[in-house]
Amino acid sequence: MDIKDELHIILKKILNKLNLECKTYIIERPSKKENGDYSTNLAMELSKILKKNPEDIANLIVSNIENKNIIERIEVARPGFINFFIKKQYLLDCINKVIEKNENYGKSNIGKNEKINIEYVSANPTGILHVGTARGAAYGDNLSRILKFAGYDVTREYYINDGGNQINNLGLSIKTRYENICNIDTQMPEDGYYGEEIIDIARNIYEKYKDKKLNEGIDFFTELGIDVLLNRIKKDLKDFNVEFDVWTSEKEIRKSGKVEKCIEILKNEDNLYEQDGAIWMKTTKYGDDKDRVLIKNDKTYTYLVPDIAYHLDKLDRGYDKLIDVFGADHHGYINRLKASIEALGYDKDKLDVKLLQMVKLSKDGEEIKMSKRTGKTVTISELLEEVGVNSSRYFFASKSLDTQLNFDITLATKQSNENPVYYIQYAHARICSILSNVKEIKDIKTYNTINSNYAFELLNKVYEFKDVVEFAAKKMNPHIIANYVYDLATLFHVYYSHEKILSDDVVYTSERINLIKTIKITIKNALNLIGVEALERM
Repeated sequence: MDIKDELHIILKKILNKLNLECKTYIIERPSKKENGDYSTNLAMELSKILKKNPEDIANLIVSNIENKNIIERIEVARPGFINFFIKKQYLLDCINKVIEKNENYGKSNIGKNEKINIEYVSANPTGILHVGTARGAAYGDNLSRILKFAGYDVTREYYINDGGNQINNLGLSIKTRYENICNIDTQMPEDGYYGEEIIDIARNIYEKYKDKKLNEGIDFFTELGIDVLLNRIKKDLKDFNVEFDVWTSEKEIRKSGKVEKCIEILKNEDNLYEQDGAIWMKTTKYGDDKDRVLIKNDKTYTYLVPDIAYHLDKLDRGYDKLIDVFGADHHGYINRLKASIEALGYDKDKLDVKLLQMVKLSKDGEEIKMSKRTGKTVTISELLEEVGVNSSRYFFASKSLDTQLNFDITLATKQSNENPVYYIQYAHARICSILSNVKEIKDIKTYNTINSNYAFELLNKVYEFKDVVEFAAKKMNPHIIANYVYDLATLFHVYYSHEKILSDDVVYTSERINLIKTIKITIKNALNLIGVEALERM
């Protein structure tokens, strides 16, 4: 079933036999069927080392292959590719293995339980989540699912920015709106929050307490605002099929003494200096373009300080790797964070920052910039009302994070094969419908009636799944899964249009029922990795 693994074993035995070593070669599925089921560039990679004709090296390798238990034939093609044609019976014999593994089919252990912390979303609890945040939420959740499936020990974390000036402004904004409702003409603070949700919070306070909270300090409004908005954020994320293992509070980080611990470590390592009454960190010493202020001349911390303390906290928890998912506007923040980690005595490469590009919404060919309801940015909840969670998750997963995403609402809501998620879900639902109509099946151990190229193409695609999962995990690109499952669904629809599945011949039917079960299992497992439900009815 792990055909690539089998081929790697065969080639490594030959390399050992010939006393050669090569770590750069690849085995891949050729784009043209005539070039075999799998192909390798091993001979061409060896030619760089041996300084010999790659075709001659390829022929030497082929002549030394003794164990051909899964290989039907091998061909050498210019300029030195080795093309493998896999035995059809081997493809058939693996059907039952997929069925046995079921929801575990495609799982890998390349992660070897490496501890990874993925921090994503982490929006300030000062408003409602919008569509741009949804892309980061989908990416972080998809990556977590894929890495877990590939054998990594993953912790999904949300950093609550509930400390600093923005939170103080939240409290002031809510209190101002409350005072306005109480007929007190108070002006909104500079950098205040003007969202409808702020007015709603103030209105709810008034409905509960009338004017009895006018003498309350700012902390009352701040804490209540954080509680309401954070609960709304959690609900929106849950509706979006996004959950977290850990919610870490900036306020708690500040209270814990970790900020002071950071300053002390940096001071002891001679990474701080005083200038113009402020305390600076020598980030240029570690690759940043300029040194950064940590403590301003009024003795307050810059926003970088609690972020450094937070990353130290994560590192102290024993993670092998930290992944942060930030917006594209945080590009300039990466070097100073990495420099800070190195200045604290850790390997800066333990931190990997993923930047998500913008999302453009369009409908009926026109760009949507504002929410109809609020006149501001479209929220996650509004998108889910319009499109639904499955289409939203698939469309966010369908493109690489580093490219701008044009989200076509018209396409995402179409109930037709033009809509990729509908097309994939329909393949799964169609298989479920066929399975529900089967009257009698036999327990199949050996497959003798399946002989169409459409079936073998399908099986080859199914058996790619584990390799695709590993590739997506290594590249940290969920769109690889989205593209794969679409291609698998396409092959199934082609197969269905060319071959009868149910017949009066019980053995014939049973073999094909098992075949389509492998497709159903693979589609469901792949969709689960990108947070999309595999529907049984449509």
